Amino acid sequence: MKSAVIIDGYVDEPAVLGVPPYISTYARYIAGTLFYKNFDVDYTTIDEIRKKDLWGMFNNYDVLIILSGVTVPGKYVGGTPIKESEIRKIFELNKKPFRILTGAAAKLVENAGADDIAEDFVHYAFEKRDYEIIRRISIEGAKIVKKHPRYPEVICEIEVSLGCERRTYCTFCSEPVLHSGFISRPVKDIIDEIEELYKNGVKAFRLGRSANILAYGYDKNKNEINLQLIEELYTGIREVAHGLEVLHTDNANPAFISQNYPKSAKALEIIVKNNTPGDILSFGVESFDEIVRKKNNIQGNVSDIDFAIKLVNEIGKIRIDGVPKLLPGLNFIFGLPGETKKSYEILYSKLRQYLEEGLLLRRINLRQLLIVPNTPLWYYAQNHRIKYNHSLFKHYKYLIRKNIDTEMIKKVFQKGAVIKNVIPEFKEGKITFGRPLGTYPILIGVIGRFNKKSDIIIVDHGMRSVTGIPYDLKVNELSINELSMIPGIGKKRAAKIKEKSQDLFVRDFIQEANFEIES
Repeated sequence: MKSAVIIDGYVDEPAVLGVPPYISTYARYIAGTLFYKNFDVDYTTIDEIRKKDLWGMFNNYDVLIILSGVTVPGKYVGGTPIKESEIRKIFELNKKPFRILTGAAAKLVENAGADDIAEDFVHYAFEKRDYEIIRRISIEGAKIVKKHPRYPEVICEIEVSLGCERRTYCTFCSEPVLHSGFISRPVKDIIDEIEELYKNGVKAFRLGRSANILAYGYDKNKNEINLQLIEELYTGIREVAHGLEVLHTDNANPAFISQNYPKSAKALEIIVKNNTPGDILSFGVESFDEIVRKKNNIQGNVSDIDFAIKLVNEIGKIRIDGVPKLLPGLNFIFGLPGETKKSYEILYSKLRQYLEEGLLLRRINLRQLLIVPNTPLWYYAQNHRIKYNHSLFKHYKYLIRKNIDTEMIKKVFQKGAVIKNVIPEFKEGKITFGRPLGTYPILIGVIGRFNKKSDIIIVDHGMRSVTGIPYDLKVNELSINELSMIPGIGKKRAAKIKEKSQDLFVRDFIQEANFEIES
């Protein structure tokens, strides 16, 4: 039997995330293709290679595949995407296998040392996007999750649709470059894949690989949201993975929500009925400046965004253990053509308005422009100089983080709220930081013993993180210094609590300290 190894260098595209704890659709599809062709398949990540110095350890395989492609870079806690120099290093030290570079990096990194790729099953499945083939390889590839270094604490991105339902596209978006056209995946295929992943130990899923979850099943000719198909999707997932811990989403289009009301409201109600707490709809707002929006062909206007944010707040504000079911998250790009100082002022003013009106935003993502080859913006840049004001970006980023993010975090994750299934990630000093599985999970600094997956009760807030204590911790398991780190409890009070309340759960005296969980 021939052997193959998949090296996951991670992907982060507008509609796909594969940085740990995520394992992307691509990784599983490649594995499924190889299993289908009777290969013995291994899987590892670039972080494992770095940690264990495995750079030249793959010459015994017949095929070596590197998966990579970050087109919308961000800050990552769970892993660091592969660098171009590392791709070249792996290929240089492992010349015996047939070498393949795939993902967006294959189009963005030239002369990396990969062998030529014949038009075979892998190429056909990825380029043609035949959903009959995707069905086979997604189910076949589900078992590769067991080889992920973080298994079983992984979350699987699930492909829902391909491309964008719009007739024209934003000038900067890589989605139509990587995947032309728009097609929704059959609902049975999605449910069957999730059932197989669930059988293989996965309990966390995100309906991603989609530019707009509410456009699932959308018929351009009828020009209406397919509520029946969205309902079948969510209820079907719940039936086959009844013990799931996470069911979240990724992208949605605020203009689509506004322009397809009231059916969009019914679709949101279906999501909120079936999802798990902490879910986010990522809105590609990009800019609140109408001039910038028009120049870059961004759908809708600011009033559409206002409407969508208010609607998601209204429907998704239900709290479980103090955590909202569904909130909007806003994405912005700095450096787009047409941007001026006024664009920054408009942005900050609008975010202040949302805060003052009591509207909740789960996160605000501030990105600098990355020009992807073959997008309309890339062609525009061949003859025009595109730059952004770095000092303005830094100034307004600071203002947003300090004055907006901090206050939003307090409102979204109120003191006394309980975040379920938080996983330790790293330690700084006496504080261990962790996150739950989910879409853009909140970072939590945990006081006290925290060395396994735990439920955490929130006691304080940072700029983009919160502070908490394990829900099942007893007072006698905390030192006086740790107790005094809880807001409102100084060292004197900590000493008294330690003396009189040894067997009391920390959560009990936190509630006595007037922390209330909103339901």
